[in-house]
Amino acid sequence: MSTVASEPVGVDKGLRRDSVGLLASVVLALSSVAPAYALTATLGPTVGEVGAQMPATFLVGFVPMLLVAYAYRRLNQVAPDAGTSFTWTTKAFGPHVGWMCGWGLLIATIIVLSNLAGVAVTFWYLFLAEVLGDPSIATWGDGKLVNVLTCLGFIGLATAVAYRGMTATKGVMYVLVAVQMAALVLFAVMAIGKATGGDVPTATDFEWAWLNPFSVESFSALATALSLSIFMYWGWDAALSACEETTGSERTPGIAALLSLLILAITYVVVAVAAQMYAGTGGEGIGLGNPDTEENVFAALAAPVLGSTVGLVLFLAVLASSASSLQTTFVPAARTMLAMSHYKALPGSLSRIHPTHGIPSYATLVSGVGTAIFYALMSLASENVLVDTILSLGLMICFYYGLTAFAATWYFRHEARKDLKSLLLKGVAPFLGGLTLAAVFVRLVIDTVDPAYGSGGSIFGLGTVFVLGVGVLALGAVFMLFWQTRAPAFFRGEVLERS
Repeated sequence: MSTVASEPVGVDKGLRRDSVGLLASVVLALSSVAPAYALTATLGPTVGEVGAQMPATFLVGFVPMLLVAYAYRRLNQVAPDAGTSFTWTTKAFGPHVGWMCGWGLLIATIIVLSNLAGVAVTFWYLFLAEVLGDPSIATWGDGKLVNVLTCLGFIGLATAVAYRGMTATKGVMYVLVAVQMAALVLFAVMAIGKATGGDVPTATDFEWAWLNPFSVESFSALATALSLSIFMYWGWDAALSACEETTGSERTPGIAALLSLLILAITYVVVAVAAQMYAGTGGEGIGLGNPDTEENVFAALAAPVLGSTVGLVLFLAVLASSASSLQTTFVPAARTMLAMSHYKALPGSLSRIHPTHGIPSYATLVSGVGTAIFYALMSLASENVLVDTILSLGLMICFYYGLTAFAATWYFRHEARKDLKSLLLKGVAPFLGGLTLAAVFVRLVIDTVDPAYGSGGSIFGLGTVFVLGVGVLALGAVFMLFWQTRAPAFFRGEVLERS
């Protein structure tokens, strides 16, 4: 029987080297997270779970993300590899755990790509309605056929840009990230100014209790809010996925991830406080707790806060945010497929590199097609596809981030014994990050079985969110066993060994 020679992590996979610097790496992380999109999609649902403590959950969600990002940084220093979580968990825990971790990352990115495209559709028609002065245009995206067709157009355009390589991707993301960050700053300044001016009926005075997570009534509500908060920070690992294309691959991506998280935490808390001061947490009108506006809070607040003309800037910001993230989220999806294919954990065709653009060409196309199919199917299965996919993402993010954090703890277990600093930074910190995410994952698995969770939809008698999260992970396990029968070398540890 022939064996496949084991390869070291970080082996050259054909990607274009030194095409990303520190600034581009930070912007790539911010672009993948899409702060304007994340805020408009999660402010309402978070208020629905924890009320006025919404800003507090954004702070709490930052802590495990910071710990996990530090684990990523340490792992990247010793094993820079485009496969990131897949590669590192395989090295730490073996091929089956690593494969499932890679599957969790892949399916999470495909789901969020479809969600991003859906939000882009909504704000595209809102923007057109304002520009053309025809309110009826804003409802065009409500029809399923128009919605799906427009969404497929956005996915196709994003796939085309990603296919052109990292140079094209950088040029687009610089502009789109600048637009959304400037709009968020403008919104926060205007909202706080008007709220303290005394002319806004819904205005609420700032209270320090808003930043106290211990005021949340139940752990179940806090877990749901934390899953939304974790979703809001998710995406910074795109900087690590591009490590083989980054100058200073062992150092730069990790620094970029930490810097992007700090920028996001400040942005989220300031905008959350500003929105709450202006609109309050009520369940009617522009109140953040209104279930009719929870999917797109900024659609309700743009005109009141910024005025009908300047409000276009906020519509444009969310559109730019979702479009930017839609484009850059192809980076981790395609590079994880590339790494899994390179190490024989997926079909070999996924490791093809474009001779001109230097990107995983076939994997990028598969990401686009998979996203289009998923969104079309979800639009038929769920009336509230955006809310359900966001909530299910919390499960998958906790799954693969948590495994990666535990992998760091195991990977550095011997170094952690050297001194107190090593124990805290290489042992305790990543373990606590993983433990927090594991606790949220277990709580969500229990809660999402109930069809009343999320939009209230069900599939086979189970909650839609549960089927999307746990069901898709289980489907991955089935595919893993099938692939093991076709290509057993990876699963025998002959390609990527544990260490």
